[in-house]
Amino acid sequence: MTFLQLSEANIIGTVIAFILGLFFMPLVISFSQQQGLMDKPNARKIHSHPIPRLGGVAIWLCSILSFLALIILSYYPYRSLLSGLLLGSSLMFLLGLVDDVYGLSAKFKFIIQISIATIVFCLGVKISSVYIPFIGLTEIPSFLSYLITIGWIVGISNAVNFIDGVDGLAGSVITVSSVTLGLIAIALVPADNVSSLIAFILAGSMLGFLTYNFHPAKIFMGDSGALFAGFLLSVLSIMYSMKSTDIKMYVPLLVLAVPIIDITFSSLRRILKGTSPFVADASHIHHRLLNLGLSQNKAVLVLVVFSIFTGWLATNIAASDTTKYFLYAVIISTIMIILNRHAKINENTEDEKKDVNE
Repeated sequence: MTFLQLSEANIIGTVIAFILGLFFMPLVISFSQQQGLMDKPNARKIHSHPIPRLGGVAIWLCSILSFLALIILSYYPYRSLLSGLLLGSSLMFLLGLVDDVYGLSAKFKFIIQISIATIVFCLGVKISSVYIPFIGLTEIPSFLSYLITIGWIVGISNAVNFIDGVDGLAGSVITVSSVTLGLIAIALVPADNVSSLIAFILAGSMLGFLTYNFHPAKIFMGDSGALFAGFLLSVLSIMYSMKSTDIKMYVPLLVLAVPIIDITFSSLRRILKGTSPFVADASHIHHRLLNLGLSQNKAVLVLVVFSIFTGWLATNIAASDTTKYFLYAVIISTIMIILNRHAKINENTEDEKKDVNE
């Protein structure tokens, strides 16, 4: 498919997911408040009052319903690895949802994440070869393939969860990463239609979520949203690498640079301290930026700009003709968020005026 043909399905999917997000987010906020499913402040967290934490429910619904809508509209691009992608992401979402509602130990979550990643590996999503400079593409043993694949899926899923500590940060990074992975999937020969479509749908869902998540946030994505999105990004990046035969197979390292850098240094720091790498603390990159005196919005801006820069590099390496589409997507996404937030600010102002008059 050409860029023009693919853009039709991708744009429709993104728009549907975004609109559904604007519809579902207020419903989830209301439900969370009624049921007391709130993220309460503590010494590690920076918000000062309880905030609904089930944003992942709306993100998952938007993504699944958007994909179903495209099937109905006959935009369904069949691919054998689709079952692993949808099943695994939904299971990861359910794990995060149970954790958001009831709370689970880090060790138990880690075991379940490995189990889910193993299911996906058995369904065909795996890193079976690696490119070695001066040697070329090299097949690796099955046990090593399993370890690398599981490590990548579980690692990226948790890495995305780790950066979800400042209003708007995780959602923004996920959006940029999704758009980048969607475009480089299109650049493959032949194009990976499933990966591009799922990536753009995820981006649309995140744009809808971000409308309510920028500081001051009205809702958090919670573990359900972070693990769902992190899993999708990890598997989409593997599906890209599976079709690459040269140095380009490492492009996902650039696409996911922010969460990878954060989880790498966070894990090393915790291990050196003698604590578990999966126990949360307040020493992530975004916390350090806040400690330097930056506001939440400025800290998010710094990391998002870095993510956009690495995404731009990734599109240049994958295929230079995708770069302009990446920039278009970033500009359009920014305009959509600004316009929608401006409309909501005006709406809140009008409501406040009515309350004063009454």
